[in-house]
Amino acid sequence: MASTGCGKTLANGRIMYALANPQQGARFSIALGLRTLTLQTGQALRDRLHLGEDELTVRVGGSANKALFEHYEQEAEASGSASKQVLIEEDAHVVFDGNFDSHPVLRRLSDEPGTRALIAAPILVCTVDHLMPATESTRGGRQIVPMLRLMSSDLVLDEIDDFDINDLPALTRLVNWAGLLGSRVLLSSATLPPALVEGLYEAYRSGREAFQRHRGEPGLAVDICCAWFDEHDRQHESCASSETFKAAHQDFAKRRLERLAKSPVRRRADILALPPLGKRPEEIRPATATLLRENALALHQQHHSVDPHSGKRVSFGLVRMANIDPLVDVARVLFQQGAPEGVRIHLCVYHSRHPLVMRSGIERQLDRTLQRAEPDRVFQQPDIRRLLDSSEESDHLFIVLGSPVTEVGRDHDYDWAIVEPSSMRSIIQLAGRVRRHREQVCESPNILLLDTNLKHWEQPGKPAFHKPGFETDLQWRLSSHSLSELLTEDEYKVIDARPRVLARETLHAKDSLVDLEHERLHQLMIEQPAEPLTKKELRIGKTPKPPPLGAYSWHVMPQLHLTGVLIQRDPFRQQLEPEITLALLPDEGGETWTLHRVDDGAKRGEKLYVPVEESLLVRVELAKEQGERIQPWGATDYLTALADLAEGLDISLERAARTFGTVTASARNQRWGYHPVLGFWRSR
Repeated sequence: MASTGCGKTLANGRIMYALANPQQGARFSIALGLRTLTLQTGQALRDRLHLGEDELTVRVGGSANKALFEHYEQEAEASGSASKQVLIEEDAHVVFDGNFDSHPVLRRLSDEPGTRALIAAPILVCTVDHLMPATESTRGGRQIVPMLRLMSSDLVLDEIDDFDINDLPALTRLVNWAGLLGSRVLLSSATLPPALVEGLYEAYRSGREAFQRHRGEPGLAVDICCAWFDEHDRQHESCASSETFKAAHQDFAKRRLERLAKSPVRRRADILALPPLGKRPEEIRPATATLLRENALALHQQHHSVDPHSGKRVSFGLVRMANIDPLVDVARVLFQQGAPEGVRIHLCVYHSRHPLVMRSGIERQLDRTLQRAEPDRVFQQPDIRRLLDSSEESDHLFIVLGSPVTEVGRDHDYDWAIVEPSSMRSIIQLAGRVRRHREQVCESPNILLLDTNLKHWEQPGKPAFHKPGFETDLQWRLSSHSLSELLTEDEYKVIDARPRVLARETLHAKDSLVDLEHERLHQLMIEQPAEPLTKKELRIGKTPKPPPLGAYSWHVMPQLHLTGVLIQRDPFRQQLEPEITLALLPDEGGETWTLHRVDDGAKRGEKLYVPVEESLLVRVELAKEQGERIQPWGATDYLTALADLAEGLDISLERAARTFGTVTASARNQRWGYHPVLGFWRSR
């Protein structure tokens, strides 16, 4: 559990390498939640540990993502911009001499595509979906390969607290089976809540008990060696019981909190009180855009850099919004409003509903620009240089207006941020992108938290910190939606991991955003007592009620292993609504494109492209509604981006569009608006 930007990815590899048997070599799997983060992690380990294709395998559930990533990595190496820094000793190497073909069992699997690499590679970096079938299969077959992988290697769960709370039962089952199959487990994140860690320890301990029993050690007490690491220190303890583990974890968390409290303050925050914004979305979203612009200009005045070439004041800011549709409406109003005299705004709209090639272009642009370890290097970037030199304004704001995809796994360093809140977890993660690479002390607030969420205004009386967030309609309702009432000053004035790392002794889930998260995790992860019988029920001799179902039920009630009940009740990555794939296919001359829906054909693997331009799409001409002194920043033209990619990969424009010009959207929505700068949004 180390702070953001401290190198946890590499530390995870070094810890697992150090724990491995020197004669056998290291074998471990790093499982992550996001495809882009998985690809970045695999590339970082391959470069810095000098690992070949036969030693490290990267597996993500989307060949298009991987192809794009590898193409741009090759471009970076050709231009000399890829990192060559050596971060581990030359002789610290991972060795694997296993012969796949001569093994009596493994050779039977060698014809399955991808199986050999998944099982044989000493180091596997994958999305967690590749390992989940070990415990999640309700039909036979799919669980064999991930089970063999779990049985033969250790498991690293990276950024585990960034999974949705509904995915934690499935992750608990995975950790339980890692213990059952004799693997070590490493949990890694900047903000690990105590209930999550304790619940996963219990799941692992239960599995380990069965492992020892079946290895001929039934009388030997389960005494698990547990270790804690951060950027300052490490500790270890033999934990035979939950009480021992809980005490050791609290001891580590308290010491970590003391160190965090003494760290130089790089991020200060304030709550931005909101005036009445209106009653309907058509009033609320334009009013929000005006408010955001006004406060972005104020933050720019206090937190900017000076371009050494031109003397212009430049800042890079992030405006995080909870949901895509309000975000696009706010972006359109910002484009209409423009910027005041003497100021130029460069606006990048970044969310998950862009076609793959456009989203990849935006991410590459941000990755290049927002590496700020050398603060003045940004002014040497050709595209930033061009934008600064091509206009007369003395103040330049580069603003990323983004959805929650801006929070996790992006190594970006912004000067300031404005946040529409969803949860304390997301606030802490987002704060980790502000002054991420620069250690100078901050004196005035560089993060503004909107006092409430737009849902509070648009859907009064309903949960606001919800999808994303921990609030629910019935059991987990907050008494207020105002951050000034839900957070204490020590929880938001200086934003770091402290509110997540240790919970208060008495939790008030209805009155505190922080306590709501701890209480929900505690109820889900830690075994709850059964409801006591009433006096009347006792008199008539009723049998005691079973405890409520939670993530812990899998290992507390072993008979559930024999059924698919929990797997069906709490599946991993449950799809809440049906989805369709849309593709933007070019015409024969490559001059324009039309929207198609992608359907499955009659044959296996066959795809049908059905034109839906007339029935589904509303095109927007952004240039006609664009105000003065504001311009798009990032990937701005779909066909140009697609043609460049097709040329780089040496494939046809049509094939590039079918692979990289797609986006996943809700099947229930009747009309979609689209513009290359804005992405897709629900059109009213």
